[in-house]
Amino acid sequence: MSISATLKDPRRYFEGIGAQRSARSEVLPICLYLEVTNRCNLLCETCPRTFETLEPPADMSWELFTRIVDQVPNVARVVLHGVGEPMLVKSLPRMIRYLKRRGIYVLFNTNGTLMQPKRFQELIDTGLDELRVSLDAADRASYLRVRGKDFFDRIVRDVGQFVAYQRRIEAVVPKVSLWLTGLKETIEQLPAFVRLAAEMGVHEVHLQRLVFDEVGYGLARADHSLFENTQAEERAAIEAARAIGADLGVVLDASGATEPGLSLKRQADEQPWATCRRPWSLMYFTAHGRALPCCIAPFSVRGYSHYTLGDATQASLREIWNGTAYRDFRAALLSDAPPAPCRNCGLRWSL
Repeated sequence: MSISATLKDPRRYFEGIGAQRSARSEVLPICLYLEVTNRCNLLCETCPRTFETLEPPADMSWELFTRIVDQVPNVARVVLHGVGEPMLVKSLPRMIRYLKRRGIYVLFNTNGTLMQPKRFQELIDTGLDELRVSLDAADRASYLRVRGKDFFDRIVRDVGQFVAYQRRIEAVVPKVSLWLTGLKETIEQLPAFVRLAAEMGVHEVHLQRLVFDEVGYGLARADHSLFENTQAEERAAIEAARAIGADLGVVLDASGATEPGLSLKRQADEQPWATCRRPWSLMYFTAHGRALPCCIAPFSVRGYSHYTLGDATQASLREIWNGTAYRDFRAALLSDAPPAPCRNCGLRWSL
């Protein structure tokens, strides 16, 4: 698959890569996830960093950032987020420009709290391809319950102003989208969420599947999840949101660029992890340089020590990529006894 096709539809790349998967990968990753910070200004009830210390608070240093990026000459896509808020990082614009000079597709998720007008032009000038805003609610009260702080009105105002500013100066990028985590508390708001997106001038909405470990914390527990538990009311909300989106010019999508209803159902395969291609296609690094299997892992099992695959401050990416930890992880993923973060996972995740 060509690089251009990868950028237009990364899901197709991830589905197609590694047809002959084995414990060793002869091809370097095409995608990097770089946690440019693990700091955040919210206390989300669905995020592990609200409830436990994952790593000491830090921003990824410029030296570590370039050390990682420069070792993957053919990388086509870089995602600049992890468990923190990327817009807290002062060097973020510099990082984006560095990547864009190499023709790399760049995106990140933001909570939208720092979208002040004084930053609009700088963000556009970086050449950022996608800006994904995780709003997670259609009203102020629900937002406060999920996100832990009362920033809803500010985000709606500022993101709406950013999109309006883009139109005014005819800026094509970044493409802006709104994201809502599918919780029992918020799924009924999906139609209103789509209307809100239209009012803000945003034409793309994504329903994100909730991720949590076996114990759970906050709202990230089985009793709040819709996965495998979607009822008629939730399906009706999805269909209503889809119809509203069609009328208002808002596309409704879901995790992994799949259909929203499908995203909330278990795959027919009894081994949902079997379709995953991530350990053959991408590398994820924390702000401290710790290599993790993917962006889902921190949410699906506790304790980074259980699935750390290397350290970019101590070894080259090639050494990590086919080191013992990575090879063992891939071998387990190809077996009937997958690594703990992968047992309830699968292909249908945001890319």
